[in-house]
Amino acid sequence: MAQSNPSFVQPAPASVTPRFVTGSLLRHVVLMSSTSAVGLMAIFVVDLINLFYISLLGQQSVAAAVGFAGVVGFFQLAFCIGLMIAIAAVVSRAVGAGRAELARRLGSAGLLLIVVICVLVSVLSYSFLGPILQLLGAEGETHAQAYRYLQITLASMPLLGVSMGCAALLRSVGDAKRAMNVTLLGAVVTAVLDPILIFGLQLDLQGAAIAAVIARLCMLLMGLYGVLRIHNLLGPLQAATFSRDIRNLCGVAGPSILANLATPFGAAFVTHFMAQFGSAAVAGQATIERLTPVAFGLVYALSGAIGPIFGQNLGAGRIDRVQQTLRDSLRFMALVVGGAWLLLALGQNAVIFAFSAKGLTAELIGLFCSLLAASFFFHGALFVANAAFNNLGRPLYSTAFNWARATLGTIPFAYVGARYGATGVLIGPAIGAVIFGSLAIWVAFRMTARLATRQR
Repeated sequence: MAQSNPSFVQPAPASVTPRFVTGSLLRHVVLMSSTSAVGLMAIFVVDLINLFYISLLGQQSVAAAVGFAGVVGFFQLAFCIGLMIAIAAVVSRAVGAGRAELARRLGSAGLLLIVVICVLVSVLSYSFLGPILQLLGAEGETHAQAYRYLQITLASMPLLGVSMGCAALLRSVGDAKRAMNVTLLGAVVTAVLDPILIFGLQLDLQGAAIAAVIARLCMLLMGLYGVLRIHNLLGPLQAATFSRDIRNLCGVAGPSILANLATPFGAAFVTHFMAQFGSAAVAGQATIERLTPVAFGLVYALSGAIGPIFGQNLGAGRIDRVQQTLRDSLRFMALVVGGAWLLLALGQNAVIFAFSAKGLTAELIGLFCSLLAASFFFHGALFVANAAFNNLGRPLYSTAFNWARATLGTIPFAYVGARYGATGVLIGPAIGAVIFGSLAIWVAFRMTARLATRQR
């Protein structure tokens, strides 16, 4: 029986050896999350750096344009993150089962799928860019600035998608450091080019867009080097298995993309409600939306980082380690949120000063740093649950919970909160996150318990 299917019994080459089926799970969670966080934070640090330099121009309309452009960009990033999660989930299972050639073939199919989807999303976004910005509430000079910025950055979406796909492949074999370096390089390039293009060449917001495109190209080259030259993670596509490979990837990618689209969908409604309070309110929200991924980078990274740990142990049949991964991830996330909240509360005045925030903008930033940052424990619980759902064969659970939070947990709460001012628009969705984050992690624990019972 074993001889008839040698792909299962031949040992994988060293580059695709499953690393997470042995050793301390807490150590794996901490290592993968911390390195992934640095890489993922680098993407968001790029936006934060852009906003910092733009704020130095002293033009509130331009700062608000960054906020509107960020919502549109978040939709694009949601596609990339969803595809990244799918690649890591599917390839890590093959690695955990010792099927090296399957892992390589799925890696190639995954990157091809990313290119096709990113090109389609870019074309559609170009076609409806003006009406989208108007629907969000952008007007006048703010609309014009956001439109010009997105015209430049949309073209580079495939570069971002493939670079993130390469990072996912590197994580699937446990090379957390190189995966981190892919996106870290993007932040470094942006930090160097932004002041040159924005101030030196006086290109303002368009300079920030050009810097983002160059940074994404550098990320792509770094990612391909690690995938091709270091680990040889791409294999030839086969006509006989191509459709099946794509279906396997889409089986996770579809629900994962839908799940990740929920966040920018909810953010779009929050931006719409916030826009009625003027540019100062939108600028405050834009600052918070770029501050949170940096302050809570470890929390944002958990869903994608711990996915390969779930996937490899599931592929190896170690359900006990799957359960322990869920528990250790939640404990680690609670410590991270508590520490970040403390730092934000103590340093809120420094944050307000750094971004030259005044009036309502400063009030919103202060409210988030001192109080609402605590709600990220429940955002983190949802992210941990999503990782379990995506990698244990229940990706639609992730989709359902994310959309429930983005709709039922965001829109009604933001609508009611808007009656009490701009601060109410922030407080409302935080309450929704508490409700749906708690429900999601409870279901994740129940699901892993059922898997353990079934195995016994």
